[in-house]
Amino acid sequence: MAARGTDLLCAVVRLGARLVVAGTSSGVGKTTVATGLMAALRARGLSVGAAKVGPDFIDPGYHALATGRPSRNLDAWMCGPEAIASLAGRAAAGAELLVVEGVMGLFDGSGDPSGPVASTAQVAGLLEAPIVLVVDASAVGASVAAMVHGFASFDRGTSVAGVVLNRVGSDSHESLLRGALAPTGIPVLGALRRDADYAWRDRHLGLVPVVEQPEQVRSSISALAGAVARDCDLDAVLAIARSARTVEVPHPPAARPQGRTVLAMAGGPAFSFTYPDNLELLAQAGAELAFFDPLSDDRLPEGANALYAGGGFPEIFAAGLAANRPLLDDVHSKVDAGLVTWAECGGLLWLARSLDDQPMAGVLPAEGRMTDHLTLGYRRATLRVDSPLGSAGTAVRGHEFHYSTLEPAGDALEWSGRSGQGRAGFASHSLLASYMHVHMGSAPALAERFVARTCARGS
Repeated sequence: MAARGTDLLCAVVRLGARLVVAGTSSGVGKTTVATGLMAALRARGLSVGAAKVGPDFIDPGYHALATGRPSRNLDAWMCGPEAIASLAGRAAAGAELLVVEGVMGLFDGSGDPSGPVASTAQVAGLLEAPIVLVVDASAVGASVAAMVHGFASFDRGTSVAGVVLNRVGSDSHESLLRGALAPTGIPVLGALRRDADYAWRDRHLGLVPVVEQPEQVRSSISALAGAVARDCDLDAVLAIARSARTVEVPHPPAARPQGRTVLAMAGGPAFSFTYPDNLELLAQAGAELAFFDPLSDDRLPEGANALYAGGGFPEIFAAGLAANRPLLDDVHSKVDAGLVTWAECGGLLWLARSLDDQPMAGVLPAEGRMTDHLTLGYRRATLRVDSPLGSAGTAVRGHEFHYSTLEPAGDALEWSGRSGQGRAGFASHSLLASYMHVHMGSAPALAERFVARTCARGS
């Protein structure tokens, strides 16, 4: 990655007790088990660090509610395999153990033959972390033994240390499953019953973000923590986590101060998709983060000379966003006047002329519309023009995950991915707006560039 930072702080952090919660496939209940373990262990009085494998904004929100601290993303494709241990060290800093939730099935990855696999198994190997495998037992009996044996033996570089059975139907069903697994020698750490209270309401991109219904989610997590404490052997889980060899890893690269600036941060229910590492690196570079809610605030924060609008669900709140005309007019006026701006995915739609015929800020000469087609995947991209994140020719990595389209698509980025290649996005000396989410965890130069450009405009 051309923009990846290389300077590491001299200090190191100790990576101690840790485990990875993996699944046999997507949809088996990894988030339920991982979040439940985090909450149950915290209820025991332990400080728990949390992380998520891959590009994800929603699951970490559940982790944060369960642990009381930010959850980090460990993405070997965007940040590089060499950065994973350092980023995990940041997630574990000050905690007694780290629980990492995997992505998809244990061995599923990017599908990019020219890049890192970025699978849960790869990340577990990079962290030298034991794996707790989640199995959806709702429609399986004795065959569970063949399934678990296959996952445990497929790659000798991975260490499946235990199994949690999810969606178990009854006591007799649990007894059958435990009996089938006994000859494998892999311990059953717990068996969770089917319970609709643990199935958080889905939406087209997965779980509903915590920010939209925090009290309901908090109540569900509390109930889940109780169930996990009752139906899982937490002492055995802790023993597995503590079996991991303690290692010292360097701190992730830090951003160097570029001056002081006030950065208006879109937040609230419509814009909750931003990586904590991005915000911390921008703050290190000199940005004072001033949050505002595009649904309710009628102007950008006082003194703001930059704007960051990340992702979220603007389509769910399109009518409310469109109704806040004073803020949209303020944004339009200030961005047109050169306000340094970075918008990703949902932020891109908010800056467009319209979203499903609802008027938006009108900064970009394009219309957004929701579709039934999911666009997702990792992206390599090169800036074709100068922008706040880099000059023309700067290479960045990121990911897309959306059901919307924008017409015209723009041509500021030259991108490629597993599904093809093309041009998209809008950019100028003061603006970058595209569908691509960027994780700055190993690329502090991007944060430095953004803040430096903001400071230069304000001088």
